[in-house]
Amino acid sequence: MSERSIDVSNKRFIIAGGGTGGHVFPALAIANAIKELQPDARILFIGTKDKLEADVVPKHGYEFRPIWISGLHRKRILKNVLFPIKVMVATVQAFSIVKNFNPAVVVGTGGYVSGPALRAATIAGFPTVVVEQNSCPGVTTLMLKRKAKEIYIAFEQTKKYLKRTDSVFLLGNPTRDSLENINATDAYSYFGFKQHDKKKTVLIFGGSLGAHRINEAVTKAFEKMMQSGFRIIWQTGKNDLDEARKICLRYTSSVWVDAFIDRMDYAYTVADLVVSRAGATTIAELTRLGKPAVLIPYPHAAANHQLYNAMELVNAGAAKLLLDSEAVDQFPEVVVPLLAEEGALSRMSEASKRLGKPRAAQDIAKRILSLAEKQETHW
Repeated sequence: MSERSIDVSNKRFIIAGGGTGGHVFPALAIANAIKELQPDARILFIGTKDKLEADVVPKHGYEFRPIWISGLHRKRILKNVLFPIKVMVATVQAFSIVKNFNPAVVVGTGGYVSGPALRAATIAGFPTVVVEQNSCPGVTTLMLKRKAKEIYIAFEQTKKYLKRTDSVFLLGNPTRDSLENINATDAYSYFGFKQHDKKKTVLIFGGSLGAHRINEAVTKAFEKMMQSGFRIIWQTGKNDLDEARKICLRYTSSVWVDAFIDRMDYAYTVADLVVSRAGATTIAELTRLGKPAVLIPYPHAAANHQLYNAMELVNAGAAKLLLDSEAVDQFPEVVVPLLAEEGALSRMSEASKRLGKPRAAQDIAKRILSLAEKQETHW
């Protein structure tokens, strides 16, 4: 059901965010929700020309303008020599884009693109909002927290880092509506599985590039999982695919393995248990769908934010934690008992659903449009 249309006189909005799907796809979900509420809204994205957003955003029918910026290199320090210059150039570029476009509100969905864009918008006198997806806020959010008109968070504990209680709203992390209401028969058929054979299915993935440590853990536990009568959907990334396919040859009816999963909606539908990293978008998708999970946080994420994301689910009883350093040795001891105990999965699923915020994109869009209306009363 479509939302009631909201009408504001300035129907222009800028969304800045990019670099990874974790920033781009929530931004697109927000843009789509704004269009539902304000069908004639004009939305412009700011990103970088050589990352995911440059390809994906125009395909979704939105205008796109690039700025010259990249993230800080935490390991290869010499690559940061140009970073201060990039920040200055990107801020000037963003200032020009914002002034010419004249938006009602500028939205930042995180990452290094948001910093210059929201800073430029603030200098130019336009209202800004920050969408913080992780439990432990990133550098960009911390830098902009005092200037933003509103901040939208996905985890309750994020509030303690912001040191402000006004205009901070717990709305969740936007996810795709298309993840739900999937035809189960189509989903099982996609992976070549029989729908009614009562086998438990574990979905294992490590992000778009795969995760070598997770692949190592699955490889070591593979025979035990097969002997226990489980099925596996295993996304390996390109580097480990050939090796994974070798060990799967004898179990083609029970294993689907590939470098990438084009239909994550199907994968979630089939899965009884998910094993994955703990990025903000993954957490939001798991809780939206109520999927039990074993989370293996990426240990090198900025400020170790994936561990904090994972602990939100672990403390609620929605997931089990497996540290990256322990994954290879402890994977079967954690995963196999969960798949064997029906009651455990049901309890975790219920706990996960209680954390979910399936209307996050729509709620964020309403706040943005409400802020635009408030600005009109002052103009």
